[in-house]
Amino acid sequence: MKSNHKNIDQHIRLEPVDNERLIRLCGLLDENIRQIETFFEVEISNRGNSFKISGENKNVANTSNFIERIYTLSENEEITPKQLHLYLNNSAEFLSDETEDVQNNIKLKKLTIKPKSSNQKKFINKINNNTITFGIGAAGTGKTFLAVACAVSALEKGLVKKIILVRPAIEAGEKLGFLPGDLAEKIDPYLQPLYDSLYECLGFENVNKLLEKKVIEIAPLAYMRGRTLNDAFIILDEAQNTTISQMQMFLTRIGYGSSTVVTGDVSQIDLPRDSQSGLKDCLEFILKIKGIDSVKFEAKDVMRHKIVSSIISEYEKRKNNKD
Repeated sequence: MKSNHKNIDQHIRLEPVDNERLIRLCGLLDENIRQIETFFEVEISNRGNSFKISGENKNVANTSNFIERIYTLSENEEITPKQLHLYLNNSAEFLSDETEDVQNNIKLKKLTIKPKSSNQKKFINKINNNTITFGIGAAGTGKTFLAVACAVSALEKGLVKKIILVRPAIEAGEKLGFLPGDLAEKIDPYLQPLYDSLYECLGFENVNKLLEKKVIEIAPLAYMRGRTLNDAFIILDEAQNTTISQMQMFLTRIGYGSSTVVTGDVSQIDLPRDSQSGLKDCLEFILKIKGIDSVKFEAKDVMRHKIVSSIISEYEKRKNNKD
């Protein structure tokens, strides 16, 4: 049976001619071009700034528009494979948005961070407009990094006096008491993702200086008990691994002038079977309180290999079918 879709060739010329931008667009060994080809089901060839796109009419038109938008962005930012992957997964929104949305950009002294999806934009917006914001979704959606970036921005603007980053120290069935080494050695592996985000936003030397001055504090959740946290930006990461009592304890630590972000993935709970997740529990009732909001990230927001998004989607379908 013959397809009703007509195959066409379209030639586009990217202006102005800029070799650096063309390199960013195409990627190392044309890695970005191959990714665009696969997503839109077209063939792309180029010589310099002249591109030929072959395939079905609609796919070719979308590819042409997409390449031109990416080329525009390449003037001011690197186009890494994972960034491109997120743009592709949100291509419908990306192509319909002709003007760059700078309102939700996070401007730091070291760099400017631009949200790559509608959910990332929502997350930043809700952090800026609420006392407590929940970011729920799989690893790789950027929720922890964006939360840390918002915290650094608030600190640099003088909106808060310190940043407090917290994680449950019991994960994957391991208890601190049975791990070798002193406390710092024990908790650092659990907190490394937070360090990585800080280093990217502030630089290695600045992070260490702020840690020494206690302007930035990274600690296991148990260390929050009995404290009142004023004028601070507080992030609770991997919150799905809190118990109900731990979550209640944490949320009642928040003092005046503070903002709080809670991130977690309710599909990756590592608690013992007889313990209920504090994150999952509180989401059933807490969002009705004014000043508390949430964003649920989806498979399309994942900034990892494209197969990861597909895996997450299939797991979500399987769970929904069981429910």
